[in-house]
Amino acid sequence: MDNLVKKVKLQWGNPLYSVLGIMIVAFGLQGCEKLYDLPEEQEFLSPNINYPSQIFEPIIGRTSELGAPNTDNSTKPLKFEIVNARYGDGRPVTDIFQLRPTYVWTGEYTGIETSLEEIEAKRKIEERPLFEVQESGKFVLWGASTNELITPRPADSSNLVQDRRYFDLKITNVGGERIIRDFQLIPWRELPYEPNNDINRYTGGVAPDPKDPRNPNKRDYIRPSLTNVIGAESNRNLVTNDDQKDVVVYIRPFEGGNGHNLRFSFWAPDSTAINPAKFNETRWNDLVHGFNRVNTTEYVQYDVAYPIPLTTVATKYTTGGSAKLEFAYSRLGFNNIRTTAYIGLNFKIFREGDWEIIFHFRRELPKFEDE
Repeated sequence: MDNLVKKVKLQWGNPLYSVLGIMIVAFGLQGCEKLYDLPEEQEFLSPNINYPSQIFEPIIGRTSELGAPNTDNSTKPLKFEIVNARYGDGRPVTDIFQLRPTYVWTGEYTGIETSLEEIEAKRKIEERPLFEVQESGKFVLWGASTNELITPRPADSSNLVQDRRYFDLKITNVGGERIIRDFQLIPWRELPYEPNNDINRYTGGVAPDPKDPRNPNKRDYIRPSLTNVIGAESNRNLVTNDDQKDVVVYIRPFEGGNGHNLRFSFWAPDSTAINPAKFNETRWNDLVHGFNRVNTTEYVQYDVAYPIPLTTVATKYTTGGSAKLEFAYSRLGFNNIRTTAYIGLNFKIFREGDWEIIFHFRRELPKFEDE
C-alpha cells in the first residue's frame, strides 16, 4: 500500500496522473477497510445522557425554559418525548398537557418598535401544550398557564408525594432508545409581577411583615428606591426599609382599560392623587416601551404589550432583565442650589391586562417647593 502512494506522488505534476492517483488511493483505502474488517460508522446514543437536575419548580403564568441536556456526544438529531406522566400515587397527569393559545415570536424584538402593531407583527399565537419538551431537549412551561389550569403546590406548604407530578423522558435516534425516569414538576402558584415580596407565595394572599410575621395587622410591601426625596413636613430624607416604610408601591390590576394599559399614579397619605406633573424632570417618553401616552392630574397611562419586559433583550427601558422606572423632580434648596430627587423601581408584569403601579407616600408628601 505504501508503494502505491509513493508512485502516485511521483507522478503528481501530471494532471491526468493526479486524478488517476486519487482514484487509485480511494479504491486502495476501501480495500484496506475490507482487508482489516474496520467497522462502519454507527449512530450513537449515549447511556450517559443526563440533566443537571430532574426536579423543576417553575412559577405558573410565566414562560420558563427548564433544564438543558448533556447529550454526551450522542448522534443528532435526537427526539425527546414526555411519557408516563403521573402523580406520586399513580394517578395519570393530564392538566399540564392542555392546549392553550400561546405567544410565539416569529421576528426579532428590538425595543425600538414604534407601535403595538409593529410589536404584534413579530409574534403569533399558536396552540401549544402548557408544558412540553422542545427539540433541543429543554422543557418549557408556557405563560398561558394559570392556577386554574394547573394546580400549584399546596397552600399549606406541604410537599407530599401524592401531590407531585412525575414523568419520564424517552430519547431516541437512529442508534436506539433511552428512557430517563422520574423527573418531577412541582410548580409554584402564579406571581403575576415582580417585585412580589408583598404576596405570600404559598397562598397567594398578603405576605406578612418580615419584622413581625405573626402580627395579622402588619404586612410586607414593595419598596422603591429613593434619592434626595425630602418630606414636606419633616424636612428630612424619606426612607423605605424593613423598619420604616415612608413610601411603598402597589402593583395591581384596574378596571376600565382597553386590555393593554399600564398606568402610573402617586398617592398622598390620605390616598388622594398627587399630580404626576409635579415630577417635572421625568422623561415620560422614555419611561416604558409604551405608546399613546395619556397624562391626567391623577395618572400617566400607556398602551403596552405584555409581558413586561417582552423578552430578555436589553433595551433602554430595561436593566438586568427587568423594566426600569425612574421618576424625578427638581427644586431649589438652601443657598439656591438645585437638587434633583429620584424615585425608582425595577419591575416585571407577566399577566396580560390593565395594570397600575402606585407609589404611596404613607407618612407625608414629598417636598416639591423651593426653599
